[in-house]
Amino acid sequence: MSDAVATTIAARLDRLPASREIRRLVTLISLGGCFEFYDLFFTAYVAPGLVKSGILTPTTTAFFGFAGLASFVAATFAGMLVGTLLVSWLSDRFGRRTIFTWSLLWYSAGTLILAFQNDATSLDIWRFIASVGLGVEFVNIDTYVSELTPKDKRGSAFAFNEGIMFMAVPVAAFVSWLLVPETILGLDGWRWVMIVGATGAVFVWWIRRGLPESPRWLAQHGRLDEAERVLGKIEGLVQQETGQPLPPPVLIAGETDSVKGAWIEIWRKPYLTRTIVMMAFNILQTVGYYGFSAWVPTLLISQGITVTKSLEYTLIIAVAAPISPFVATLVADRFERKFQIAGAALAVAAFGLLFSQQTTALGVIICGILITLSNNWMSLAFHAYQTELYPTRIRAQAVGFVYSWSRLSVVFSSFVIAFFLRDYGTTGVFVFIAACMVGVASVVAIGGPRTRRLRLEQVAP
Repeated sequence: MSDAVATTIAARLDRLPASREIRRLVTLISLGGCFEFYDLFFTAYVAPGLVKSGILTPTTTAFFGFAGLASFVAATFAGMLVGTLLVSWLSDRFGRRTIFTWSLLWYSAGTLILAFQNDATSLDIWRFIASVGLGVEFVNIDTYVSELTPKDKRGSAFAFNEGIMFMAVPVAAFVSWLLVPETILGLDGWRWVMIVGATGAVFVWWIRRGLPESPRWLAQHGRLDEAERVLGKIEGLVQQETGQPLPPPVLIAGETDSVKGAWIEIWRKPYLTRTIVMMAFNILQTVGYYGFSAWVPTLLISQGITVTKSLEYTLIIAVAAPISPFVATLVADRFERKFQIAGAALAVAAFGLLFSQQTTALGVIICGILITLSNNWMSLAFHAYQTELYPTRIRAQAVGFVYSWSRLSVVFSSFVIAFFLRDYGTTGVFVFIAACMVGVASVVAIGGPRTRRLRLEQVAP
């Protein structure tokens, strides 16, 4: 293959118009991600069942009490920390498609074993093991989507991607509402919720068949013939769909596909400032995101609401989860990503404080929905944003590193939230969350670069 062709793989991808083919690829990736979102969010929904069964307690006397719900949440994110920090580099080494498959199989097998544990220690151990696969998959999915979508559509592609994945949240809430209070075939309902999630392995091979490897990744690894074959097929389908010739690719000065990268690059200009900003951002953002989503049934129970009612309210709130991502598909590329993140974080702070003061079912549900919508808009924006900040050659390991700080944050913030809930109630929890969200808005708005409608190779040369 000539150098002229080799150096335009990324440019050829970025000149593609909106099309059903790109939407199909994003949909397949997102369907795999549904199982990860189902698993991540059932953490909150099975909590009342784990407490009811006597395996875990809502809070503990000791700050780091490992018999409490906080230990289960911490085990989840400790496993994801290992996945994002220590294992996500495999995506840069072996490819997006391969890691997409094996991380999902890892998670499914671990979750199935998790469903049959009977004490807090074994429950936490297998939750940790299963969550390693989750950590790898989240980074890999973000990387995969960013590399397959044209520059003018990255924001809407991530919004669509998260909209599909967030559809798993009301499913998890509904399954939990249906099963957690029950005992079926001698098994507690929370076990069935986990078994349902483990069925992801059944679908993974079907999803994999329809996915190509990332042409950007192939080109970076010198596999130019394969990159040309994959991209040529995509281009042919897009041109057939539109009935128009594709616009010429636009090269960036010095652009090349086959470049080796090293992790140490994230500590050099222009990536050093971005790395520090995203580390601080990820430490803070998970306090608001998972401080609510992973604890909402428990927070409701602490306000005197019964287990059944708390799951009903949580189900109603969860139905709103996909709404903001799907709305964002219409406007996500019209505004700078970093300002979307900052605005959503401030909204989480405001609505969280309102939530803590509600005494009626309607008030709880409305404020819960508003928090969910704001959290999910922040999520779709930052998942797109952090993949844009680093080059293809190190994208997965760089994103994995900065994202791992969010996992580490939740490990410790889970115990902090349990402390605030025990000593200061839901108001104390949401004052803590609001302070962190103000920090999120400040860090990203001031320190983050602009990325809207720029080529990945322009944002991260």
